[in-house]
Amino acid sequence: MSTGTYAPKPGAAPVGRMIAAQAALETRMLLRNGEQLLLTVIIPSLLLVLFSTVDIVTVPVSTTGGSDKAVDFLAPGVLALAVLSTAFTGQAIATGFERRYGVLKRLGASPLPRWALMTAKTLAVLVTEVLQIALLTAIALALGWSPQGDPGSVLLLLVLGTAAFSGLGLLMAGTLRAEATLAAANLVFLLLLVGGGVIVPLEKFPDAARSVLELLPISALSDGLRAVLQDGAALPWGDALTLAVWAVLGLGAAAKFFRWE
Repeated sequence: MSTGTYAPKPGAAPVGRMIAAQAALETRMLLRNGEQLLLTVIIPSLLLVLFSTVDIVTVPVSTTGGSDKAVDFLAPGVLALAVLSTAFTGQAIATGFERRYGVLKRLGASPLPRWALMTAKTLAVLVTEVLQIALLTAIALALGWSPQGDPGSVLLLLVLGTAAFSGLGLLMAGTLRAEATLAAANLVFLLLLVGGGVIVPLEKFPDAARSVLELLPISALSDGLRAVLQDGAALPWGDALTLAVWAVLGLGAAAKFFRWE
């Protein structure tokens, strides 16, 4: 007997289609979350506008002939902050509570492979970052920003920064309780905002503290972006190497110690 034209075809969908569907869902969840919206869009935008228009921070004089306008100094740091807020803080908090409520355990038992779930989360982060960077760039240009340098170098730094912060965020979410992740991720965000060269130049810190702060991924990303976008320099290999090391260590540790339950 014929089974008919519309007979069901059991089996999982192709992995690519599952990843695309999960990435779309993850992106919608990120953008609908009020706390994440505050971290990813409102705070970076307010910081950019406030410190660019009010004489609060003394901008260090460029030694390479680049611009000394406040917005030209601040815009690269705020772009780095946007990557931090999405790839680290937002992802750590969201993933931590998904783990607590058993969402990750159930998704891990679905036809979607675990590596595909992590890929979907990464794609959601990248989509959110594209929206963030587009908005912050538009605001900075309206404030008189004059970006310099090679877009390819900027893209590479942003990708390395995303990988570094994603690894650290997933490591935190996969090893700590959700409440501890919420507190720690927000605390780290505030500490790196102040001490990561985003708003306050690292030159303002004592030499001993500065030598440590320069090794942080947020400092490497903000300084690297500033070298390219403000000073028009070539790819800062030292900052790129620092980000690459953090990415390898963070992603490797997350893969090894992440607990799904």
